[in-house]
Amino acid sequence: MAKTVLVPIADGSEEIEAVCIIDTLRRAGARVTVASVDGLQVTASRGVKLVADARITECAGQIYGAIALPGGMPGAEHLRDSPELIQMLKEQKQAGRLYAAICASPAVVLQHHQLLEKTRATCFPGMRSKLDPAYASDERVVVDGPCVTSQGPATAIEFALRLVELLFGPTKAQEVGKAMLART
Repeated sequence: MAKTVLVPIADGSEEIEAVCIIDTLRRAGARVTVASVDGLQVTASRGVKLVADARITECAGQIYGAIALPGGMPGAEHLRDSPELIQMLKEQKQAGRLYAAICASPAVVLQHHQLLEKTRATCFPGMRSKLDPAYASDERVVVDGPCVTSQGPATAIEFALRLVELLFGPTKAQEVGKAMLART
């Protein structure tokens, strides 16, 4: 059975992060659904146009092996303000399934909605003050239970490969990383 991953996007999402997550997980064999909280076509943070597979409302109620949020501003704010996405993230956490966020999204989305309670996390360094100082980390990628967080565009492939490892195992992560010339 294929592993399923939801990657929500919005106007202002960080394109490097979104595409790294989507591409890397698809290379591993995941069935990735890109879902917009805005229109089907969004304009990412640097003007790149991204086209979603579906709207987030069409994905509500479905179960995913992981939900992985790109960062970017104001994209993270748009993700934060989507009631359907937040409900899905809360259900994901409650069920112990993977949920992940990179760059601004750990602070702007996960922390804002109490999805990082007593959970070690990292985020874009300029947003670190929004995290609970008792659990904030300066590591590039942090895994704490089912929650995975990362710092930003330069850590996006590392973040995505960690998701591959958690979903498919270390051998698959090494195989995908090697084919991408990533240091694993």
